[in-house]
Amino acid sequence: MGADAVVEVAGETLWLLGGRAVYRPSRGQLLIADLHLGKGDVFRRAGLALPRGGTRHDLDCLARLVDATGAREVLVLGDVLHGPAHDTTWRRDFDAWREAYAGIEVGALAGNHDRALPGANLAITLHGPGIDDVPFALRHDCDLVPGLHVLCGHLHPVVSLPGIVRRRWPVFWLRPDVTVLPAFSAFTGGFRVDPRVGERVGVCVDDGVVLMDGAAFEPTPRRFGRRR
Repeated sequence: MGADAVVEVAGETLWLLGGRAVYRPSRGQLLIADLHLGKGDVFRRAGLALPRGGTRHDLDCLARLVDATGAREVLVLGDVLHGPAHDTTWRRDFDAWREAYAGIEVGALAGNHDRALPGANLAITLHGPGIDDVPFALRHDCDLVPGLHVLCGHLHPVVSLPGIVRRRWPVFWLRPDVTVLPAFSAFTGGFRVDPRVGERVGVCVDDGVVLMDGAAFEPTPRRFGRRR
């Protein structure tokens, strides 16, 4: 699983995992965001010649994380799907994964891509737009929740590291009131974030996590926006 980073957020210990997931030891809960099952299928149906196997790769990664942590529950912070849940290879791969991990509770929050999720019959418990589990508000979007620290996804945060070849790396973005998880799916774009003093990022490098303070990044004008 690589070199994980153990951090304290809102008074609770969290493990940031290089496989782009957060483990909550207090709950035995593995959190991921933006799984985007079937994204390659959506693109292929639109006429783009993309290789197959992206969902199987992501599910293999998820299996390794569940096995390594001993998690009792997996919770997806939105965007389980990318489009319709057709009976295709990715769907059969997911059904096989779900059968192999039938003893694990799997739940999901509603994301902006999840319109087909309620009728998809994926053996997933649907929790609506959010769960308040003190000290955290579990959400897909990154809006502030008074009195709680928000754990969310949606943005697919990435950074370019100072002094390193300009490759973008997926990150956990730790801010005073919000922690944004990287997109779990390897087949996603990224939104470049600009960490500031008082913020940290956990950079996912070679299946490990490197914690960096926002002060290490050159200041640029703060950009705001939402992923669509």
